[in-house]
Amino acid sequence: MMNTMYSIYTLWQDISSKKSHFRSNSSLIDFPFNRNMFSYSRRGKGFPTFSIKLNQDKSKLAGGELVKLKTRNRYSISPFKSSIPVGKVKVKTITGDDVFSLEERDVYYLVRGRKGSHQKICLVHGSFFETLNTNELIRQSFGQVLDEKLAGTNVSDEVKEQLSAIFSEQEDFSRVRNVSKASVKLRFRILTEVKPEGNILNPKQYPEVVDDSLNFIVPYHSEEEKAGVLEKMQGVMGKAGMKRLTTFSLKHPLNGWFVVFQTDLR
Repeated sequence: MMNTMYSIYTLWQDISSKKSHFRSNSSLIDFPFNRNMFSYSRRGKGFPTFSIKLNQDKSKLAGGELVKLKTRNRYSISPFKSSIPVGKVKVKTITGDDVFSLEERDVYYLVRGRKGSHQKICLVHGSFFETLNTNELIRQSFGQVLDEKLAGTNVSDEVKEQLSAIFSEQEDFSRVRNVSKASVKLRFRILTEVKPEGNILNPKQYPEVVDDSLNFIVPYHSEEEKAGVLEKMQGVMGKAGMKRLTTFSLKHPLNGWFVVFQTDLR
């Protein structure tokens, strides 16, 4: 008996076939996903919301993608609390899979925004938000603090650069610090807010993502890679299913090209 193949593409197929459910006001977590494709899922806060099962035959679809749900009653992305959005992440034990068969996983965000009676829903790769390496983002942000606090001092640029490099790991901020004689513990948490360039729901920045649409957004770096994305989608949706989708390329001002598969919610 042939094993069922799961991937982010089959998740898209599942979502698009049930798109009428988005007309309700129910939470994304209550959407009737085919949960047989998940190796891990959670209802509460934290990352990820669920992980797609790995496929034994990785010749076409590896599976194993991690997905985080995000929703907001406006056309903006809700802040990422205690995490920085990424396109890929190395996993350990949270997925329930054989980690070593695919240690690095693609990350997608299922984003839902509302504006009055309209809404936009996007299943978007994390690289749409991660236009700068996480460590580099933290390093440069901390460097700005040093520039502000050490302005007018004799501290050299070399020392500032060394200090910035030391404080570039997200884990350094997420650990609880236990200070002697203090009756409380302290932990710094990172809050990540999306700028207009990264807001896929922003009608001024990305007018192609229209009201009342469901979108699947995947990066590509060459025409060959784009052709591979289209082939994977057609392999899941079939030729008839592809005809029901609007397909186009979208240019991110900071991170290259993405292919968009779009269908209306009506």
